[in-house]
Parts: sequence; C-alpha cells; structure tokens
Amino acid sequence: MIEISNLTFGYSKKKLLFKNLNLKLQMGHIYGLLGKNGAGKSTLLKNLAGLVFPQEGLCSLNGYHSAGRLPGFLQELFFIPEEMHLPGITATQFAGSTAHFYPKFNEAQYFKMLAEFDVPVSSVLGKLSFGQQKKVMIAFGLATNTALLIMDEPTNGLDIPSKVKFRKIIAGALTDERCIIISTHQIRDLDSLIDSVLVLHQQEIVLNSGLDEIAERIQFTTTAQANKAAILYEESNAVGINTISVNHNQTFSKVDMEMLFNAIVNDHKSVIDILK
Repeated sequence: MIEISNLTFGYSKKKLLFKNLNLKLQMGHIYGLLGKNGAGKSTLLKNLAGLVFPQEGLCSLNGYHSAGRLPGFLQELFFIPEEMHLPGITATQFAGSTAHFYPKFNEAQYFKMLAEFDVPVSSVLGKLSFGQQKKVMIAFGLATNTALLIMDEPTNGLDIPSKVKFRKIIAGALTDERCIIISTHQIRDLDSLIDSVLVLHQQEIVLNSGLDEIAERIQFTTTAQANKAAILYEESNAVGINTISVNHNQTFSKVDMEMLFNAIVNDHKSVIDILK
C-alpha cells in the first residue's frame, strides 16, 4: 500500500503547496493524477519518491518511509520524470549498469518493449530524440517490476502511433502487486488506460475515485438527454452542450475525465460532493 499521512510541504515555509494532505493508494490500479499547472503534481510525486522531504507528515510504500530512501524502498520504486538527461551509452549498456539495483528486473521484457517501441538497442541514448529517450525509460521502468511506478507526463514527446503502443504496453504490465501513477495534462491520451482518478486542487486531493464508482454516481450526457433537475455542470462544444448530472436512474455512461476535471477546478462543488 502507498500512503501519505498529514503531508505538509513547501519550497519555502511562507508558501505551502500542501498542508495536512492525506492519500491512500492500492496495488493493482493505474491512477491518473490531474491538476492545474502549479498545483503541485510533480512535487507530490517527488515526495512519494523521496526526492524531496516534507516539513511534516510522511509518505510510505509497503511500510518504508520515502524520506529514508532505504534500499528496500528504492528497489520497489521507479520514477520517470517529465524531463530527463540520459548518459552516452546504449540501451543494452544502461540495463547492464542499472538493472541489478532492481531484483525483479526482467531483461526479456525490457528488450521486448524496446522492440515494440521501435527503439534500436545499439543507439547511444544521449543522441536519441526526446521521444525515443522517453520510450527507453518507460520500457526500463516497466521491466523493473517495482511495486510502485511513477510517471510524470510520460506521453510528452511521443507521436500518435507511440501513444497507442504506450497504452497497450502499460495495460499489459499492470499486476495485482503493482501500482502505477501517471501525472498528465494530456487526459485524452490516457482515458482508456487509467482506472482511478486523483485530482489535486487547492492544496488538497479533492477526488480519489475509480472510474466505475464515478459512473455509478454521475452521468455524462447532452442537455437533450439529461434530466434538467439533475444537472450539476454544463460545458459547450462545437456541436452542442454536454452535461454532468446525478445518475438517478443507474444509466451508465463513459466518464469524460476532461469534462470532470474542468467541473472540479472551476469549483463546481456539487460535483465533488456527489462523488465523496
């Protein structure tokens, strides 16, 4: 289990990003972490990974405190940042020098994913395009088979065919013993992949729900289909007006995560209240 307890953090004591933030995550899920620019998504991930240290509270993974960065913790976590600078070695050499830090690393899985991503294993990593470098780190991170895999904006730099492969590869790598957290602004890239949504807003996790639970409580339709009295939020587009409404009739619809996110960050508290 991944747990954040009473986390208080800021890069200065005068301006806090989080105050008494609490969160529990379970294995066997792919979580999408959403939030406005500057909300602190990357900082929250760094706290989980033990790359920055809270002023109060703690983050833990399977009983290990992140800030301690003990070997037992580090071998069960892999973090893929948004920006990266890879060394002047090949993908094969990178695995040879790094994989031994991860006891569950699967070399065959690593090279299979590189092949699916069309990444040449003999090319020097530092000379690859940004998108190709991202693919190498995604493949390596998945092949570590750590209990927690964190990815910050992993689809940045990937072309459309690579994003399709990314979704397929990630879905195939999830097990009941693993938790994957993906922070993204590209919600449409991941709406068929993630099964649980986290929304960070105004120093709080205001939503931590599975998509099935969300679909049970609210419905995504057009104004023509919605019960007018049950509408919580409306949003215009090129072809009309879409709505979020209370799902009184247990008629299930596909969760529009982008629309849901817009409703939450525009402070439509009725939506949050229904989902609590």
